[in-house]
Amino acid sequence: MDNSAKEKEALALMAEAEKKVKSSQSFFGSLFGGSSKMEDACDTYSRAANMFKMAKNWSAAGNAFSQAALLHLQMQSKHDAATNFIDAGNAFKKADPQEAINCLNRAIEIYTDMGRFTIAAKHHITIAEIYETELVDIDKAIAHYEQAADYYKGEESTSSANKCLLKVASYAAQLEQYPKAIEIYEQVGTHAMDSTLLKYSAKDYFFKAALCHFCIDMLNAKLALQKYEEMFPAFSDSRECKLVKKLLDACEEENVDAYTDSVKEFDMISRLDQWLTTMLLRIKKNIKDPDLR
Repeated sequence: MDNSAKEKEALALMAEAEKKVKSSQSFFGSLFGGSSKMEDACDTYSRAANMFKMAKNWSAAGNAFSQAALLHLQMQSKHDAATNFIDAGNAFKKADPQEAINCLNRAIEIYTDMGRFTIAAKHHITIAEIYETELVDIDKAIAHYEQAADYYKGEESTSSANKCLLKVASYAAQLEQYPKAIEIYEQVGTHAMDSTLLKYSAKDYFFKAALCHFCIDMLNAKLALQKYEEMFPAFSDSRECKLVKKLLDACEEENVDAYTDSVKEFDMISRLDQWLTTMLLRIKKNIKDPDLR
């Protein structure tokens, strides 16, 4: 069956579903099994939505799932309504990101009302990802990652909460909201160093926190480094800690070449990602170049 035939069948199913809704609302219809007709209409809308999906008409699929969700709400079937709103959101993601967010938000409202906070958090992450990649609105992405982290914390899912918070910290630092990023990196680093499984990753979080301090000023970075070494002695022996010390020396001596060489040397063993490169370049700009005097 080609796409146009699938669409035709989907449209016929939509018309059939609408007819069932109207007949269930009529006086005689409501007397004779109105609710079962509504259930049939929901199923027919879902079948139409899946047919639209096969035809790759994502907006029509999203719309059909939304219709099913609204009917489920009328029948007080909250869980089914939320499921259909999620289906609608996933379909709209491919055609209309803003409408996808609207549907996912409707589902989140239902899940939080039912006390299903872990599922709500998962869908806040989906919305955050749409804001990151499709709509490129980083402030809104941050807000949804923070909300997801709050829900995960409330459900004692600390590692899931920390994953969301690390996203927030990464973006906060890029937006030059350094105190916010520092607070998160220190919090996640402290949690990691107390865990036998996560201990190794603690040095990365303290390294990132130190770089954020460095972006504020050199004294901040020095004091922070001392604090992290006292809190987590293993950090002193890490390549990350040694790099920050070398960079502090280079900054004190206003030696741009020494700074660049230290970064290159570190990069040869541990590749620098985009975030680290951005932070290190920002710090480098603050070094007074003797040739410019």
